[in-house]
Amino acid sequence: MLSLVIPAYKREQTVVKNLKAVEKALKEYPHKYEIILVVDGMTDRTFEKAKTVKSKNIRVFGYKKNQGKGHAVKLGMSKARGDIIGFMDAGLDIDPSGILILLNFMKLHEADIVVGSKTHPDSEVKYPLYRRLISLGGRFVTQFLFGFSVLDTQVGLKFFKRKVAKDVFPRLLVKKFAFDIEMLAVANVLGYKKIYEAPVRLNFEFGNITYSSLIVVLLRTLWDTLAVFYRIRILKYYRKSNRRNWLK
Repeated sequence: MLSLVIPAYKREQTVVKNLKAVEKALKEYPHKYEIILVVDGMTDRTFEKAKTVKSKNIRVFGYKKNQGKGHAVKLGMSKARGDIIGFMDAGLDIDPSGILILLNFMKLHEADIVVGSKTHPDSEVKYPLYRRLISLGGRFVTQFLFGFSVLDTQVGLKFFKRKVAKDVFPRLLVKKFAFDIEMLAVANVLGYKKIYEAPVRLNFEFGNITYSSLIVVLLRTLWDTLAVFYRIRILKYYRKSNRRNWLK
């Protein structure tokens, strides 16, 4: 069985359309599947709109206060019943038809983790030059600090074997910025080396965020990334002796 977690925040205008698009893509999957939507803060009608989608394969969870993507994904993972568990960003900048490509990569390579990657030679990516430069800078930082084999950590489409997810996600502390980086860093610390990148089709929509807000996001991401490095190298936090529960 496949479980796909979708964290959503302020998506009342698009959540119904996007859920239907994801389910349409998964109908091509030859095994059972479930879609777990987690509403990360009930500040609008995203939860109510999602509940109107009638499907036995869709489950909707939510909570009142916005906690961040990491918190929402962890909650969804704790509810997942699949042998393969993944997550996908709610905005659908990524074409959902690419989900099956990642799942085929998992089977082909017997992978522990497969991540969507803008750097894969078969990816079709449309996003601004400044975003490319930001990605390049982020890639340099993560390679320098963690020595990742993965070139692109930030695409919001990733799949895990169930055992890997159960090992990795209880240890994660980052709720918002650098969540994906911490996740892959912890997997690396725990010895999961069969991590593969797969192509995606991505049409990035920047939305209404200002450049000042962007700078804040970048700085907080850098801070969280350095905190992950500190926990790995100095505190040795992610070792088995420090294992945490799924959610407090």
